[in-house]
Amino acid sequence: MGRYSGILEESSSKGSGLRRGRAGPAAGGSLREAAYRRIEDLLNTGALRPGQIISQRELVALTDTTLGSVREAVPRFEAEGLLKTLPQRGLMVPSLDPAFVGDAYQMRRLIELAALAALVDAKGMALVTGWIGWHEAALVQMAGLSPAEQADFLDRLQRFDWQMHTTAVQHMGNRLIANVYRVTAIKIRMAVQQRIRVTFGNAQRVIAEHLAILQPLARGDLARAQEAMGFHLDNSLAIALGGQARPEPREDQTGGSA
Repeated sequence: MGRYSGILEESSSKGSGLRRGRAGPAAGGSLREAAYRRIEDLLNTGALRPGQIISQRELVALTDTTLGSVREAVPRFEAEGLLKTLPQRGLMVPSLDPAFVGDAYQMRRLIELAALAALVDAKGMALVTGWIGWHEAALVQMAGLSPAEQADFLDRLQRFDWQMHTTAVQHMGNRLIANVYRVTAIKIRMAVQQRIRVTFGNAQRVIAEHLAILQPLARGDLARAQEAMGFHLDNSLAIALGGQARPEPREDQTGGSA
């Protein structure tokens, strides 16, 4: 990946919160946690689809872990409503009611607007500065990528998107809220995966919407950042429900509202 890879890897390592690739025992602290994170990644990326039935041994092969660690991870997924055991058949990825998506986005809005307010401390501003740098580097590097580089770029951007939102919520310091948010976000991706994925056609819009949130926040303009977050979530919901994204309003057209 050359110049592109170096810039984005360096900036992601400076407080972005980005996790890349599979989680291992070192990242999760145990084989059970590694198995959980790898199965979670399969759900996030659509490798496991709603309605799909899969055995624990197939999960072992997909996650490169052990049968024991997968068995220990399964009850947590069941408790979170992310997997369901079917006697004599295996595990099923549950199908989700489309009406769930609207309710889930309402929850996202409540949590993420509060999360922005929590980012105004010194540690939060360090995160925001790192995220701005990552996005600015990504914009520079989008031009002239080969098809193979585009695929890697989109994977990085998608994972960065997920982890940035999650890290912002985690910064609130409330483990209950963070876990509710994480599980809700996984369910949204399971329900409408193909509609809300980052593509090369929408990557610039996604980056621009993120910067419209982060840059005002870095300047201390929380109200502007929260307006931009609301716009970003409204666009994501519209797309999730089969609609179209709206172009970001210009300040001279809205009196400063995003």
